[in-house]
Amino acid sequence: MSSFEVTIYEKQDNIAYITLNRPKALNAYNIRMRDELFEILGAIQEDSEVRVTILRGAGEKAFCAGADLTEFLTAPPPVFARKARFERDIWGRFISIQKPFIAALHGYVIGSGVEMSLCCDIRLASEDARFSLPEINLGMIPAAGGTQTLPRVVGKAHAMNLLLSSGYIDSTEAKRIKLVNKVLPRKNLFAEAENLAQKIAGYDPRAIANAKQAINQGLNIVLQEGLSLERRLGLQNIRF
Repeated sequence: MSSFEVTIYEKQDNIAYITLNRPKALNAYNIRMRDELFEILGAIQEDSEVRVTILRGAGEKAFCAGADLTEFLTAPPPVFARKARFERDIWGRFISIQKPFIAALHGYVIGSGVEMSLCCDIRLASEDARFSLPEINLGMIPAAGGTQTLPRVVGKAHAMNLLLSSGYIDSTEAKRIKLVNKVLPRKNLFAEAENLAQKIAGYDPRAIANAKQAINQGLNIVLQEGLSLERRLGLQNIRF
């Protein structure tokens, strides 16, 4: 286990575990967390033993309650503080890793918490999960990828409703609009994430990486180019 101040990084067999560890602050995303996650993601990317990662939040109340406004929206002026939040491309690093990420979401999943989960490939939610993107209400827009990742996951209409209303949706609604893949009783959430991670970790890691690459890149190109991409990646897994 690696020791950090506001995150916990663990590895067991071929599964990595990232735990957001500011439970008293509802795991709010701050500059220290950004820096630690940047380092952890780099380690996951380089570690050939890691085949799948579970991302979760510590404590009983929240996966992540968004950006820590005591850091990002106080002196120095908000524009500079907000800029500091993105000096490291944490979100670009997140989505560039070809290993699968599973988000285990409970309690409050707000702002950056939603955006972080959207960087993951599979999202499991407990029945008590509540989701919101409140940035519009604060005179901003989501700027950790949310305006781009959300419509790709739930479609334009649902994304507009969630972004512009600044309201909350529960886990049932999140499942209906496909923001999450599955809703579970809270007591089963982490066990389900681990079972799924163990299943994925048992597959050929090259096939998993190629499947993820084919889907993610294919969303941004025309169908014919996507089929060509699939063909090229598929040939890599054929043993002649």
